[in-house]
Amino acid sequence: MKTLIRILCCICLFSPILLHAQQRLEGIVYDAETKRRLGEVQVRNLTTQKYIFNDARGEFKTNVSAGDILVFRKAGYFPDTLHYNNQQALIINLREDVKSIEAVTVVGRRDPDEVLKEIKAEYRKAFELATPGEAFSVGMTGAGLNINTLYNLVSKEARNARRFTGFIEKLHEENIVDFRFTPELVRNLIGLEGDDLKAFMQLFRPSYEFVSKASYYQMVQYIKSKYEVFKLHPNLRPLRELPDIKMDVKKEN
Repeated sequence: MKTLIRILCCICLFSPILLHAQQRLEGIVYDAETKRRLGEVQVRNLTTQKYIFNDARGEFKTNVSAGDILVFRKAGYFPDTLHYNNQQALIINLREDVKSIEAVTVVGRRDPDEVLKEIKAEYRKAFELATPGEAFSVGMTGAGLNINTLYNLVSKEARNARRFTGFIEKLHEENIVDFRFTPELVRNLIGLEGDDLKAFMQLFRPSYEFVSKASYYQMVQYIKSKYEVFKLHPNLRPLRELPDIKMDVKKEN
């Protein structure tokens, strides 16, 4: 009997603390101008680093504690931050951010074709060796073999040049992907920041084949579709990156 009384006393003693630690918060997010409900809003608790997304009706439910800092973020809108102070319900109004996404995506990046042009000029001899020309030639005395071309095809120097130019071509393709699939574009479309943005960029980096053919609209749809997958697995992270292997290639005079 005494044991039961002690248990009941402990429950009575700690129940106010437990209630204070976790409370159920409900709310709705609206567009500040149009007053329409906004869905796909990220509700992040900066105190616990946990987050949820509200539903299509703009409504959300989450567990919070007094003093928690909540941030509401949606692509195309300015984020809103508040300190939770035991409110039972919240009405959040987000203001639209009207800045142009297209203007942001190209700032501070060079055209990959310009970069490739400079590399080809800097390593001109390597590119000439990698593409030696026709092995057969036709002259005044008839058809014959081009000895210089054959040498360039089989020589060690030519093989090294082909490996080098192949690496440069692959680098050029990666630069094209980076030029179009940018953190600024992803951030403006789906509102990710920090480690979440970095993880998304690594996990869903598109192929060169897709990027080279996709329109801007197709790129936007691609990012949004991958974001739906990311929301289902918010803790998904890429494998540890392997160390970079640097190539020591001398420039040609």
